[in-house]
Amino acid sequence: MSYCLNPHCPKPENPNDVKFCRTCGSKLLLKERYRAIKPIGQGGFGRTFLAVDEDKPSKPRCVIKQFYPQSQGTNTLAKAIELFNQEAVQLDELGKHPQIPELLAYFTQEDRQYLVQEFIDGHNLAQELAHRGAFNETQIRQLLNDLLSVLQFCHARHVIHRDIKPENIILRSGDRKLVLVDFGAAKSAIGNALNQTGTSIGSPEYVAPEQMRGRAVFASDIYSLGATCINLLTQRSPFDSYDINNDTWVWQQYLKTPISNQLSRILNKMLESIPVRRYQTVDEVLKDLNQHSQVAATPAIKPKPIPQSPPNSPPAFVSPSPSQIDLELEEMKTQFLGGNKPQPNKIQPPISTSQPTSKNEIDQELEELKAKYLGNNP
Repeated sequence: MSYCLNPHCPKPENPNDVKFCRTCGSKLLLKERYRAIKPIGQGGFGRTFLAVDEDKPSKPRCVIKQFYPQSQGTNTLAKAIELFNQEAVQLDELGKHPQIPELLAYFTQEDRQYLVQEFIDGHNLAQELAHRGAFNETQIRQLLNDLLSVLQFCHARHVIHRDIKPENIILRSGDRKLVLVDFGAAKSAIGNALNQTGTSIGSPEYVAPEQMRGRAVFASDIYSLGATCINLLTQRSPFDSYDINNDTWVWQQYLKTPISNQLSRILNKMLESIPVRRYQTVDEVLKDLNQHSQVAATPAIKPKPIPQSPPNSPPAFVSPSPSQIDLELEEMKTQFLGGNKPQPNKIQPPISTSQPTSKNEIDQELEELKAKYLGNNP
């Protein structure tokens, strides 16, 4: 099927083999190559369609975004145009990343603006949450490692996403990787842009307090990712996991499965309302996050390597003979009684704070040591 992109067409469905809409006569191919198949979404600023690239032999699927604002107020329309153009610019500047949709085209046709980008096959995390239930710690750690690397890529190119939420994260069916989509709210942080107050953009449940005041910083994305995690862990809105009266997060009370104290501390630091108390960079979060796997993989005390003996050779450790023990015990006895100085290169016994006071006591203790070495009962 070919779907007519004229918003006013009363019957937009058409067969595949026609180039013009049979109802309104509008051109069905965009730039002579992109053919819309069906609508897959509509928002305040435009419509989204699943499409096919007819110019390539494999006819890969893609996504067409049509700029079609519902509100016609002067200020709202100007902002809508800015956001639509912004998404194209940001996707273009970010270049190619395997977890960000690639920008394929950006153009105007029949007085309407279009953006064409790579199609990501899969469900977003809001859909995954509804179908599969709350996430566990392993899934949240995987999510963080996946998405923090994407944010690292964006932030290194001075781009703040500003609208991280479950709906804008797609679990790709092919490789089960998470893909960050919808860069319409993304903001450049080049030069003094970080110090300028702008419009509050983003979904209120997931937006950092400073972003609500139009002052988004890199750490604002970290906050939104933390809020996304607690939504996935609790199946509750972040608004419902915050105690306004006591100005504190209470999301731990609504966990579906227990999580470690370490992950809980990381999420709470991501969710600090005061930006300077929050993680400032993605690297800081990754460092704390990966400490868990390092501790789990590394034993507290590393075992010393055991030397391998050649075949048919005696064991590396040979029990001392009674005569050797007698000789060493005599040397220890001499030291306790203040006799000759200890011989060099001998391992000295530790100095006891409560040494035996008489020769008989020393003799008795040495005999006990000797009996233990030889495997006899004292």
